[in-house]
Amino acid sequence: MSNIKGQRVVFGETLVELIDKHDQVLVLDGDLANSTRADIVAEQRPEHFFEMGIAEQNMAGVAAGLATLGFIPFISTFAAFATKRDLDQIRIVVAQPKLHVIITGAYSGVQTAKTGKAHLSVQDISVFRAMPNMTVVVPADQVEVRQAMYALVEDLDGPAYLRLTRDPYKAIFDDSYQFKLGQAVVLRQGEDVALIGTGEESIRCLEAADLLAQDGIQAYVLHVPTLKPLDQQAIVTAARQTGRVVTAEDHTIIGGLGSAVAEVLGENQPTPMRRVGMRDVYGESATNTALLEKYGLTPRHIASAALELL
Repeated sequence: MSNIKGQRVVFGETLVELIDKHDQVLVLDGDLANSTRADIVAEQRPEHFFEMGIAEQNMAGVAAGLATLGFIPFISTFAAFATKRDLDQIRIVVAQPKLHVIITGAYSGVQTAKTGKAHLSVQDISVFRAMPNMTVVVPADQVEVRQAMYALVEDLDGPAYLRLTRDPYKAIFDDSYQFKLGQAVVLRQGEDVALIGTGEESIRCLEAADLLAQDGIQAYVLHVPTLKPLDQQAIVTAARQTGRVVTAEDHTIIGGLGSAVAEVLGENQPTPMRRVGMRDVYGESATNTALLEKYGLTPRHIASAALELL
């Protein structure tokens, strides 16, 4: 697919589309609009953009108040700040009353362009998965970002966490793709091992499947864009078909996709598995390529985990 865009750019462009279609959509920014690309809304639809400053707790409270009046506010900030600076406010005034507020965590995972370890967020899925009433969506590419945003506005009546990465990567979907909340997507059929990914790691699972195919190993690739509610049946089906499972995520393996899959299989289909992801460590500041290599998140690492099971 040509014209690959970063998820954050698609985020800004899709917000403008949604505002034109749904006048109640608003954007609240935590003084990061030029990074999250909420500045696209500030430039093109300024009456729907509110600069809240470096005051994430207050921003969550304002979003909750707007939601009670029938607006659909998007909170736009970095994943690290959405997860940690204003978590109590989100818990009390957004999640508990089930308000339709969409918390967008930009610059997620380790691929944050040398912003430093304080800006890395590899625990955000764990945190929001554990929060009652919260929907958690982690798109793979630009096409899925746009469709997921429409779904969160039009098909949901409650709080959600939308996890986005910073830099452009490959696209695996085209305009024929149809995103559905709570539904996993089979990207590739295979009988030898199941590679289950979320976000951009699902694309790396496809690349890992190509590496395995060179050795005659046929990998089943499952993309899980909605971490909550989780498509348990799709996970069980993948495990039953292959007998071996590898999960992959740009996130800690504690409480993220790997944990979610292990929980499902432990209760429904006990299956040998490996979890590819951040171990119990904090990230560092470096290039995306260097960090993916250091923390074992590349297609080669995913393929190696599959070979261990085989």
